[in-house]
Amino acid sequence: MVNDQMVNLIGLLIPLLGTMLGSAFVFFMRQDMPARLQKALLGFASGVMVAASVWSLLIPAIEAEAHKGPWAVMPAAVGFLLGILFLLAIDEWTPHLHVGANTPEGPRSKLSRTAMLALAVTIHNLPEGMAVGVVLAGATQGTAGLSLSAAIAVSLGIAIQNIPEGAIISMPMRAAGNSRAKSFLIGSLSGVVEPIGGLLVILLAAWLTPILPYLLAFAAGAMLYVVVEELIPEASQGTHSNLSTIGFAIGFVLMMVLDVVLG
Repeated sequence: MVNDQMVNLIGLLIPLLGTMLGSAFVFFMRQDMPARLQKALLGFASGVMVAASVWSLLIPAIEAEAHKGPWAVMPAAVGFLLGILFLLAIDEWTPHLHVGANTPEGPRSKLSRTAMLALAVTIHNLPEGMAVGVVLAGATQGTAGLSLSAAIAVSLGIAIQNIPEGAIISMPMRAAGNSRAKSFLIGSLSGVVEPIGGLLVILLAAWLTPILPYLLAFAAGAMLYVVVEELIPEASQGTHSNLSTIGFAIGFVLMMVLDVVLG
């Protein structure tokens, strides 16, 4: 039990360390992040999230219900659609401002730009934290055919894609006139919601085990919503979109290899 708790703690903290590492780029780069690099990193993050959704979440959700024959796909289908609808509702009902955007989204609000930016980051990172938490919970409970090594693979994959994400958040903060330390802090704090969300799932694991296949697919749907709604459009706008495609391919393959080798 102690070993499981230690693995869970490590699995929850690894993605946050990835965000902190990416945010630390602000100490080494003097200017804004080059557009080509940002395109490539956005594509890379998209590839990691898509691969994690398929290999680490949707496939295990279907395999966990294999005894139901052709109906094994239904929990995954239902959970996936619920995840999409959940993020769609949050996106519509929460005032937020994406990095690099001038116009807030969601209902009108008197919140500051910093607060709305923080909410946008929370919307983005919540599904990732849920994904790590539900895979760790499944591995700990011994359900859905998930192993602890597979759970750590998901955690590592999310951490790797959090590195460019942390940089993409902290660098504009620095360009806007904030100090390097403050920009690093804001970028790092953007990842705090992930271990918190993952921990909540783990704490509720005993009650959530019967619906774990739905939760796996739910996390996949939520993650893919972020990819389709935010990451891919940003990566495809303007020039150098081919770099985002290359980044996507590299991210997808890396996450797929991690899942198969460590799983």
